[in-house]
Amino acid sequence: MAEKKKKFYAVAVGRMPGIYSQWFGDIGAHVQVSGFAGAVYKGFATYQEARAFMDSPPKAYRKRPDGKSGRTEKAATSKSKAKPQAKPSDGQGRIIIYTDGGARPTNPGPGGYGVVILEADHRRELSGGFRLTTNNRMELLACIKGLEALDAPSSVTIYSDSQYVVNAITKGWAAGWKRRGWVKSDRKPALNPDLWEQLLELCRKHDVAFVWVKGHAGTPENERCDTLATQAATGKGLPEDKGYSQAL
Repeated sequence: MAEKKKKFYAVAVGRMPGIYSQWFGDIGAHVQVSGFAGAVYKGFATYQEARAFMDSPPKAYRKRPDGKSGRTEKAATSKSKAKPQAKPSDGQGRIIIYTDGGARPTNPGPGGYGVVILEADHRRELSGGFRLTTNNRMELLACIKGLEALDAPSSVTIYSDSQYVVNAITKGWAAGWKRRGWVKSDRKPALNPDLWEQLLELCRKHDVAFVWVKGHAGTPENERCDTLATQAATGKGLPEDKGYSQAL
């Protein structure tokens, strides 16, 4: 039986731990592990297998570009689950942005977004809320607000727990929706075109890598973003999300 094609690359220990949908390229797994001592990573055919590896990685495995897997040198890490740590850069000068957003207690409902920006020795937090919006709009807006806060074109890694956002960017779905006039491949309208337009434009301005992280899993900055978003959603006198209300 032919070997299953590996479509997902789980980087448990590397410059930017996470699950990647491509090996090469600026936002591929290769740049996260190449030359990184003790890197722990492996390729998988399904996202679920990659997620299981991230949650409980075995000793040290490597996924090579030739499609084979093999042991690496013993990783200089504990056996505990590796998580992206809050730090100003990955050693290559990248700015780190954590984002989260949601509508609470119902979706649609009152919503908010939270952002943590880590740049060199500086840390910034951003948040905002609306009286009626959706989870996905707030996840998108968190990424937009984080990138808009940067003074100049930058190399950025965004950590988001939204598969909607991360997959649409890394797999090219959002770019395809735009090419088709905000129509999906199933000929249904793509939701939130106003925000996708803004995010795609910001991704052209900046060198942006998107990394999915599991929400509510103890990653400190992801938890902080969730707190900021929740606080913003429960504020008084929240403004209207005009993009959402106009689409109703």
